[in-house]
Amino acid sequence: MSNSAQLDNVSVVKKSNIYFDGKCISHNVIFADGTKKSVGVIFASSLRFNTGAPEIMEIVGGLCKVRLADASDWTSYGAGQQFSIPGNSYFDIETLETVDYVCHFG
Repeated sequence: MSNSAQLDNVSVVKKSNIYFDGKCISHNVIFADGTKKSVGVIFASSLRFNTGAPEIMEIVGGLCKVRLADASDWTSYGAGQQFSIPGNSYFDIETLETVDYVCHFG
């Protein structure tokens, strides 16, 4: 992960991914080495995301609370912070402000 404000030398999949009736919208980006990430926004909501592969959620802007699977406590995350989710799991997220994020798969 980088602190850069942009992702360089990528291909962008034109079709957006729209989840939860438009509360989360993202685009997939693919790097030259085949690495895939998604770049998106989560609007004010409380949602549960399921994971297939492990993920790292990098918060670019906004504020949210997250509860990982089997955790009882919520943790707050803001711009410049990240959290990891194992594969075949889930996390609950409550956006306190609109959240911009990059999801790193793998």
